[in-house]
Amino acid sequence: MREITAALITETVKKLCIDANCHLTEDVKQCIRDCRAVENGTVAKEILDRIIENCEIADENDLPVCQDTGVACVFVKVGQDVHITGNLYDAIHEGVRQGYREGYLRKSVVRDPLDRVNTGDNTPAMIYCDIVPGDTLEITVAPKGFGSENMSKIAMLSPSDGIDGVKRFILDAVEAAGPNPCPPIVVGVGIGGTFDKAAYLAKCALLRPLDQRNENPFYSALEQELLEKINALGIGPQGFGGRTTALAVNIETFPTHIAGLPVAVNINCHVTRHKTEVL
Repeated sequence: MREITAALITETVKKLCIDANCHLTEDVKQCIRDCRAVENGTVAKEILDRIIENCEIADENDLPVCQDTGVACVFVKVGQDVHITGNLYDAIHEGVRQGYREGYLRKSVVRDPLDRVNTGDNTPAMIYCDIVPGDTLEITVAPKGFGSENMSKIAMLSPSDGIDGVKRFILDAVEAAGPNPCPPIVVGVGIGGTFDKAAYLAKCALLRPLDQRNENPFYSALEQELLEKINALGIGPQGFGGRTTALAVNIETFPTHIAGLPVAVNINCHVTRHKTEVL
């Protein structure tokens, strides 16, 4: 049995909050550069140039890539042979509290969805915890802005809707979002499970590197097909037109009930932030 202290978890979450908000992962930056290389619209190319420049400035100066530093979504994989000395959730919340304060990151969380009073420290975090084999603790912090989160959709389709219904729902969700989620976007899709599981799958899909396709050839081909159809919508960077509406479509699936076909779309802007550390 391996021990990991709550203090170490807090320190790790603090660093990940700052790092994720200031430095996009290389796969995201490379995908943006690749899209710029094939974009043919004058305005679209200019916007992508500014996005690339913004990422470079953020990297060089340790500044947030976007002013909306989001709600802290924290994904934790706890090895079953790990013993945490202290409270895991309290340690994560404290890490978020310290990270958003020390990183001068915008505090965007309100204590209640209706009274709208800001908590002042960006807590509580949204925590997703899985028990896995091993003696390590893997922590991923994925700040999620709400310009894109607000555009997300879920549908409880009928099995008779089939693959065509799934495609139609995903494309309709992206088209309805239009310029609101600050395209070019990353489209996370969850198919299967239950109402809540599909939404979780869609959010997890946003954590997958953009240069990695679904391991299942059927879904890999579906990702590529949907990406092409989304980019054919012509929404373009920041909604000003062009061939780069989406950077990637990532699909995750799970078994479901014989009577169900849940589908969730969790949209992210080009600032698809996530950083991971294994303790």
